[in-house]
Amino acid sequence: MAQHNELGKKGEEIALQFLRKNEYRILETNWRFGQQEIDIIAEKGEELIIVEVKTRSSNYYQAPWEAISKQKQRFLINAAEAYIQKNDVDLETRFDVISIVIVNGKTELEHIERAFYPTLR
Repeated sequence: MAQHNELGKKGEEIALQFLRKNEYRILETNWRFGQQEIDIIAEKGEELIIVEVKTRSSNYYQAPWEAISKQKQRFLINAAEAYIQKNDVDLETRFDVISIVIVNGKTELEHIERAFYPTLR
């Protein structure tokens, strides 16, 4: 497995531990809709939470969450709509980002709730 894939998997595991510790109920991980993937789908209270996890070994150029383009946001929104329809979900939906930087064995995690909103097309 490529080094960046290993880093990504490690970041997703850290994110899952963080969410569970904070009483999120994990519904799915790596849920796919065609070529699109949602890293984590969770539920807390009356909300469905779509979580994109971004992990880096440095934040020298930019914070990991800054790498989420408008196109990636559209992909996540489309995949979330497919998940909601397929599973007949009737909850408010929010889009969060968990940004993780791992440097020299130290982990820095930032959870950005409501990182972006679906816009009307």
